[in-house]
Amino acid sequence: MLSSNIKGVTNGFPLKIQVEKVVEKQVEINHDFLRNIFPKIDWKAFSDASRIMGYDEMPEEPPDPSVLESNVEFLGKFHHALLELHLEEGALLCPETGRKFPVNKGIPNMLLLEDEPLYGDELC
Repeated sequence: MLSSNIKGVTNGFPLKIQVEKVVEKQVEINHDFLRNIFPKIDWKAFSDASRIMGYDEMPEEPPDPSVLESNVEFLGKFHHALLELHLEEGALLCPETGRKFPVNKGIPNMLLLEDEPLYGDELC
């Protein structure tokens, strides 16, 4: 997840996702990577994002970390939501200012326009 890069924004995480097109890209599963990244995930943001992207297999509450050792099915679902779902077209929206950052061909444009007022000076 990304946070807003607008100066003065204090509540820029998580960016809201506006989906136009999601693509799935196969990635080889790496169990060690998944086990190491799991405790660093903001679970609510991750779970909400996966649902917005059309994948309803992630529980709303974070599972116990022991599930990573014993449940291969969960690991596969976690891997899919984390690494194989890609926002191809759409936008990321700042939750505080509503500023829309377009996503085209999977690349978010987070640059502010030169003449765009900064949050705190004027509303974006």
